[in-house]
Amino acid sequence: MKAFDVIKTVRLTEKGTSQGEKFNQYTVVADRRANKIQIRQAVQELFQVKVLRVNTLNVRGKARRQRTAQAGNAPDWKKALVTLKEGDKISLT
Repeated sequence: MKAFDVIKTVRLTEKGTSQGEKFNQYTVVADRRANKIQIRQAVQELFQVKVLRVNTLNVRGKARRQRTAQAGNAPDWKKALVTLKEGDKISLT
């Protein structure tokens, strides 16, 4: 897999930005088939930073209903918490 296939986006949330400031951690949405080694290599290649640790978890999609009685599901996705070396930073703007 290529780096752009592994990393889909960086999640911008209030909790995630506070983690970035305090613990130098960033939340990344990764491909569900990617493992920790592939995620580490992709983040280092795309953002030119040194990754110390990668923690992953699979997030189940929520049940959604939009203007109908029938419920659908949001897709499942993989969340990766990436810890960077002290002094490295991912620019989110």
